[in-house]
Amino acid sequence: MATIDLIVLGILKKESLSAYEIQKLVEYRNISRWVKISTPSIYKKVIQLEEKGYIKSNPVKEGKMPEKAVYSLTEAGGKEFERLMYEIALQPVRFFLDFNAVVVNLSSLPPEGQKTCLTDIENNIKTLKTYLEENIREKKNIPDIPKTGMAVLQQQYILTQAIEAWIVSLKDKDLSAN
Repeated sequence: MATIDLIVLGILKKESLSAYEIQKLVEYRNISRWVKISTPSIYKKVIQLEEKGYIKSNPVKEGKMPEKAVYSLTEAGGKEFERLMYEIALQPVRFFLDFNAVVVNLSSLPPEGQKTCLTDIENNIKTLKTYLEENIREKKNIPDIPKTGMAVLQQQYILTQAIEAWIVSLKDKDLSAN
């Protein structure tokens, strides 16, 4: 998947890391909340990217710890990173919100079931919004946090606000008529 390629290559463009360190950075930056990327996919991806010649591994041994592979970007990897940046930026923006599968099928439930589903989605959005508020508050005064990372957090926060308003308008409609 090109998105995972771009994330891994982008991380390695800045510094050489082990697959474990990449995975920890993805967790720390909460990337998996915004992009479908899992721990196993990161480990598989570094192997695939190395096979393609986009990254190379260097064995490193620290003290009594077992040897680990530290990955760095190759020249071909740098070119692939740029190609993916331009390719993905050109693509239409799509919002894949899994809960829309529930919304599309709400009219197949009785009114109480519709209300239950919308309330569950609304509660999940509120939880996400609270998480984002805390995350933004914690990170806004940390100078090492990249501006682009904060921009993504703020984008997600604005999206939660819009979804909250949309849910209110959806609750006000008679969904059984659709």
